[in-house]
Amino acid sequence: MESASIAVGGAQTAHDDHHHGPPEAHASSKIDRQTLGILLFIVSEAMLFGAFFASYFFLRAVANEGAWPPEPFELPVLIAGINTVILVASSFTIHWALEGIRRDNRNALKAGLAITWLLGATFLFIQINEYVHIGFSARDGAFGSIFYGLTGLHGAHVFVGLLLLTFANVRAWRGHFGPKEKDHLGVEVPGIYWHFVDVMWIIVYASVYLL
Repeated sequence: MESASIAVGGAQTAHDDHHHGPPEAHASSKIDRQTLGILLFIVSEAMLFGAFFASYFFLRAVANEGAWPPEPFELPVLIAGINTVILVASSFTIHWALEGIRRDNRNALKAGLAITWLLGATFLFIQINEYVHIGFSARDGAFGSIFYGLTGLHGAHVFVGLLLLTFANVRAWRGHFGPKEKDHLGVEVPGIYWHFVDVMWIIVYASVYLL
């Protein structure tokens, strides 16, 4: 009896040591570390864009000129609008890619990622071409500085997104992704970032080119 009690006590001690600390969270309440990381990163980037938007609207509020943008600045609203359509379309293609791998449709995954990359690269090419032909630089007054600062900040984010999409495309062609949730985070995480880039451009376009 005594030896049995010692054995039971030892087993209980081992059980207590194993569960030392707070209980583990229920699986349904967990967020994958990669997903949580990109969400926290997006929050910080949204704050950065917020600072630039605050500067932009402050300059606009204190400007003495009645028209905006002030003379002699002119913005290519139509070209930027076409570029907006291109970037918005890329949100649908990255979503198509993610849904494709969730259904184990690797052709949809590859096509969606490739088209998204091409649309993003087209957007960036048009934006650079706009800079070349727009007729003013970042040194031309406060408006020139904030215009290039805000649109250039977004362009840098598009470039980072293209790098993420490049890695995702390479991995897709190598067969690294699968329908299980943990097996397609390499598509989902860049997709979340890309949607953020798209939303921010819509706000930039509406604020700078239309309002």
